[in-house]
Amino acid sequence: MIDLHTHSIFSDGELVPAELAQRALAAGYKFVAITDHVDHSNIDFVIPRMVRVCAQITQAGKIQTFPGVEITHVAPDQIADLADEARKLGAKVVIVHGETIVEPVPAGTNLAALHSDIDILAHPGLLTEEEACLAAERGIYLEITTRRGHGFTNGLVAQMAKRFNAGLILNNDAHSPSDFVGRTRATSIARGAGLNDDEISEMLENSQRMVKKLSV
Repeated sequence: MIDLHTHSIFSDGELVPAELAQRALAAGYKFVAITDHVDHSNIDFVIPRMVRVCAQITQAGKIQTFPGVEITHVAPDQIADLADEARKLGAKVVIVHGETIVEPVPAGTNLAALHSDIDILAHPGLLTEEEACLAAERGIYLEITTRRGHGFTNGLVAQMAKRFNAGLILNNDAHSPSDFVGRTRATSIARGAGLNDDEISEMLENSQRMVKKLSV
């Protein structure tokens, strides 16, 4: 299993990166990205440390970890510059915290993110046709999430992705050990979003494609 959206104590997660990786491994995950929440206040603090610790964890040889970020609650017109800065600092996975319906994310975040150099738009909420079309055009993955609350709009995201041929990716948005739900439950959540077995397989293959790209 692969989870490319997780959080450590460097933002609002419960675990230091080494324990996060160990817990993920115990739950059956072989690849994880640690993507702590960042804005202008902490991006230069978080990424260099995550680059170093992910290399150390991966070197141990049990689980491969990738340094990343989740740009969170940033003004839409500042997202592109922050994404570029994240890349320069060494982030391998750049996620933007989308317009989930359970948080007051600034309007326009989804579109600004999709015009930026990012990999994944996380829990995009009430995804519009324009946003789904742009995600497909730019090759940015839309997230189906197993996380409570954020997953309320999984069905709409899946429907819009299918309609406009946008790529989907399945993540846990893990903050604690119990968030690593494993293949059976993750697959059930994906089915609940209206995806069939072939579509779920394709979504899981998208994670594998990202890992292959990140591992080069």
